Amino acid sequence: MKEAVATAYAEERVRIVATLIRLTGDWDLAEECTQDAFARALERWPRDGVPHRPGAWLTTTARHRALDRLRRSATESAKLREVALAARDEEPPGPGGAEHDDRLRLIFTCCHPALPMQARVALTLRTVTGLSTSEIAHAFLVSERTMGQRLVRAKNKIRHAAIPFRVPPDHLLAERTAGVMAVLYLLFNEGYAASTGSDLLRKDLTGEAIQLARMLAALVPHEPEAHGLLALMLLHDARRAARTDPDGDLVLLEDQDRSLWNGEQTAEGLAVLDRALRHRRPGPYQVQAAIAACHATAAAASATDWPQIALLYGELCRLAPGPVVELNRAVAVAMAEGPVAGLALLDRLTATGALVDYHLLPAIRADLLRRLGRWDEAAASYREALALAATDAERRFLTRRLAQVPSAG
Repeated sequence: MKEAVATAYAEERVRIVATLIRLTGDWDLAEECTQDAFARALERWPRDGVPHRPGAWLTTTARHRALDRLRRSATESAKLREVALAARDEEPPGPGGAEHDDRLRLIFTCCHPALPMQARVALTLRTVTGLSTSEIAHAFLVSERTMGQRLVRAKNKIRHAAIPFRVPPDHLLAERTAGVMAVLYLLFNEGYAASTGSDLLRKDLTGEAIQLARMLAALVPHEPEAHGLLALMLLHDARRAARTDPDGDLVLLEDQDRSLWNGEQTAEGLAVLDRALRHRRPGPYQVQAAIAACHATAAAASATDWPQIALLYGELCRLAPGPVVELNRAVAVAMAEGPVAGLALLDRLTATGALVDYHLLPAIRADLLRRLGRWDEAAASYREALALAATDAERRFLTRRLAQVPSAG
């Protein structure tokens, strides 16, 4: 029975939270009542059985809980009448267009231009995905306290400015789409390489991100970056089955069994990327998708076109400069020109102090030093990366790498 509740949580939580926010306008109340509904399911379903429509049962339970909470406050009488009316007239979610999906409304509300960009992304990740404040802080490379304050300010801004809960009209879509794409990109990344926990992959998050990216691409068919983002997700997710071994440990791209890659999803990703590139308006997501396509179309790791990938990362640094992009470029240059060239770029990046707490910086340095036979330095860098790694899978991988360094035995 716990499995049924867990499945419903993964499939329905976002929709229920979004529906309650639409009905009550209270973000915290929506999250609390949604959690209460799932707690009630854990109590009732073992006794009464799983409802025929779990999502509808949970939505009704959460809505009733919200009504009960509102009844306790005399100052909320007008909102109570509104919610009661909506509850009476509410129909279960159907297969309608993207503009009718509460999850997309929720994301566009979070991404209102009145909010700072990082606050838009953080609030959506917290509300849409249920990521903890700590996980979101890790994604932004800031402290948990800083992220908590940012989330509180964002919610207060939406409440006090009476920002509407809706997909904006056509003439406002362009200014809001960039923020939505940033949200979906970070959502996918958290699922593709989880920032904390025992599992490296969270397919619930990658699946949610891909579904929402499809909806966004349908909503803005002439925005090539929306299609580039969808292509990027599809191409990366196509490799999911090969990225970990049966024990859940990380398998590097060069060591992956490419027969496990999802050929149908790869083909779709390539087709979506081709449609995006026909607009001749390149952007960061299209460039990243092109990099993913270089990997996807290589029959073997040895056939990877690393010079082309290095050039693409150079273009990405121009379009979307940032320390993580520079780190990835250093890897590509090391593969194309040799580890000495890659280390030179890493030294320059390290000097900025931008990624001081990011475990992949010393992990990549360790790998390049290992390739050069500089064993003592490689071992020290692996130990530094181990101290910073946040997931069990990453720690196990780095431990194995450290054990392979001769001087570390």
